[in-house]
Amino acid sequence: MAWTARTSRRILAETKARLRHRGGPLLVLGGLGLFAVLLPTGWAYAETARYRHTPDSVPETPVALVLGAGIANGRPSPLLARRLDLAAELYRRGKVKVLLVSGDNRFKNYDEPTTMRDYLMRAGIPEGRIVRDFAGLDTWDSCVRARQIFGVHRATVVTQLFHLPRAVALCRAAGIEAYGVGDQSMGGGRTDATINGYLREPLATLKAVGSMTLKPGPKIGGRPEPGVHAALASEPGH
Repeated sequence: MAWTARTSRRILAETKARLRHRGGPLLVLGGLGLFAVLLPTGWAYAETARYRHTPDSVPETPVALVLGAGIANGRPSPLLARRLDLAAELYRRGKVKVLLVSGDNRFKNYDEPTTMRDYLMRAGIPEGRIVRDFAGLDTWDSCVRARQIFGVHRATVVTQLFHLPRAVALCRAAGIEAYGVGDQSMGGGRTDATINGYLREPLATLKAVGSMTLKPGPKIGGRPEPGVHAALASEPGH
């Protein structure tokens, strides 16, 4: 028993010594890894600072691109509802003329764009001012489809503040003169989702760098859609 105790103490001491010896390099590697993950996020914040605005200060653009954020039982998630409220506010202020709602419709009984349109109509936005993109599967696809499929050249991206730098950077990389307005989103049933959003943004932005560099086409392509241009052309006084 005495030998076992001495052996255990010796093994423990040796293990501690090895950890102290390797701890420095491990800390350095960990720090470098963390820096590599956070660097794209810092770049996105700095690069898009001049393009991110409040509803008061954002320049007028023809289109608001509203990005999907989940639905449940035919209703927008709390985050998505606030995005739609912001888009409606921009429309009422005359900051935008058409709302392009972009979301996921890959699965049966899951239709983000139609849910978004219905919510906006209940908020008093005319149906003719709302255009649906059924294949906005992620932020890059929403941006590149807005440009390539719907012919949008200038737009205001509407999302949450934690998502806004990445969304604006992706849309500008897709060829859109993009500005952005974001919802602060803390409180009102959105706190947990907002915290999770901030936590996932560094990795999501790291992935976004690949999209901005390689510029892949959308996962679901198709022929040009005239909806946005038709809605703009039908505006009174156009």
